[in-house]
Order: sequence, then structure tokens, then C-alpha cells
Amino acid sequence: MAARIVVIGSANTDLVARVPSFPAPGESKMADEFHITPGGKGANQAVAAVRAGADVTFVGRLGDDDFGRRRLDELRCAGVDCTYVRLTHNTHSGVALIAIEPSGENLIVVAPGANMCVSERDVTEARNALAGADCLLLQLEIPHETVYHALRVARKEGVTTILNPAPAPSEPLPDDVWPHIDYLTPNQTEMAALTSDLNAPDAESAARALLARGVGAVIMTLGAHGARCLTPDMDEVVPAFEVEAVDTVGAGDAFAAGLGCALAEGRPLLEAVRFANAAAALSVTGSGAQESMPERHEIEELLAS
Repeated sequence: MAARIVVIGSANTDLVARVPSFPAPGESKMADEFHITPGGKGANQAVAAVRAGADVTFVGRLGDDDFGRRRLDELRCAGVDCTYVRLTHNTHSGVALIAIEPSGENLIVVAPGANMCVSERDVTEARNALAGADCLLLQLEIPHETVYHALRVARKEGVTTILNPAPAPSEPLPDDVWPHIDYLTPNQTEMAALTSDLNAPDAESAARALLARGVGAVIMTLGAHGARCLTPDMDEVVPAFEVEAVDTVGAGDAFAAGLGCALAEGRPLLEAVRFANAAAALSVTGSGAQESMPERHEIEELLAS
């Protein structure tokens, strides 16, 4: 049986420009090319999890506009269960403005629109789907109170939770939320934001402080250096796979989805992180976020190579 995953989060339209270098403040740059693609961290993770082999239900909101209807159709065509996706009046669909350098590094500005209407009520209405899930994936591109509510509901239902704390929060999460997070997957910038109140001298100290607050495991993504897994009994770095990066947009989402899929299938943590590393590595070899998410057979081939 396939892993059952619920994703609660954002869905955007990505407006992507490839530039020779990022502009300085007040400077204009001519783009080499431009295209429009589906995005949003929640939708990215939903599509990535489907391609990694999971049955996925997505909970989110889109504007009742052309972008919103197109994104909803694309999610359905990708195999995502969109029963709990709502088209919302009087606001626009989420949009992300993305500039990408030749190295693959990116700069992103998000106008969240309907994503900020994802509510605790939306989570409650999807509770039956959540109760039947193996894993819940969450991010921070929707109202944080909705994320916290979803974590609490998942804990009551006995569902494994993964929080990808992106974009980096402007302030630490409430103390009572940490124990509801089984797996936290920050990059180094997000780790610094999450622990800004701890005065931790280094990443390890910060991660240990989060474990002490109740987080089950902290998995810091390190880009080309892999991922560092810390639990009360473990501190291991799982190396990355060497690939030629074309576009790093969505790599963190591929990692989170791969991790959720592997854990939901019952894989041990380090094996699950290696699976997630493979998914993330493959995702950066193509352009776009959702378009570049790898299929299950591609992940398995890379793991076996």
C-alpha cells in the first residue's frame, strides 16, 4: 500500500526570470528568458510526494482567478487529491516572483494572496483525511496559527508530522508547538531564525535546544553538503548526491516530500534522509519547481547508483 500523506500549505504561480546576475537595490536587469510555472511550497511538496510514490491529499486555497483555476487543474492532473482545495473570492491567487542566476541560485519575492486565507476551519474540515494519513507535511507560507492548529490535530490523531519552516519565520514558534513536531527540516538560515531567542553559539547547540523543547528530530539541510540529522541519541551527516545544478527552486520541497514518503513507508531515519537527498538532488537538475520533481523510479535509480 502506498504511503498516505496530507499536505497543508500554499499554492502559487511562479513568474520566473533567468538573469545574468541579481540586481543591486535600484538597479534593473535584463532577463535572458521568462516563463510561468506552478509553485508554492505546499503544492510543490504535494506533487513531489505523488511522484515519489505516495497517495497525497492537499489542503489549501487559490484565488478564484485564471491562475487559481489553472493551478487546481494541474494539481488534479498530477494525481493530487484536491477535495479540500478551495477557490477563494475577493483575493488573488498566490504569486512568486523569482530571479535565477546561471549558477542556479535564486531570489524570491512572494505575494501570498489566497494562501493567507487557509484557516483552522479548513484543517478541521479535512480532519477525516488527516486522521487516515501516515504523515502530515507543513510549511510556513500560510497563517502560522493554522499551521500550529494542524500540528495539534495531527498529534491527537497520532499522525507523524514534518514541518519545513520556510520561509524563515520572523520570530520563534510558541513553546507549546515544539512537542507536536516529529521532524523539523530547516536550512541554515531558517535554523538561525527559529532559534534567535536562544543565543546558541552554533547550529548543533541550536538543534539541541530545539530537541530539549520537544522536537523529535532536527534535520538541517546543507545543500551540496547533504543533511545533518540530530536526535537525542544521534548526530549524523548524510552526504548529498553530486549533480549539476540547473535550478535550485523547489529543492527543499523535494527533500521534505521525499522524507515524508520514506518515513511513511517505514524506512529508518537515516535511510529516509538518504531517499530525501536523492529526491532533492534530482530536482535541481531541471528547471521549475513542480516540473523538476523526480519520479519514484528515478529516485530509486540514483539510490542504487
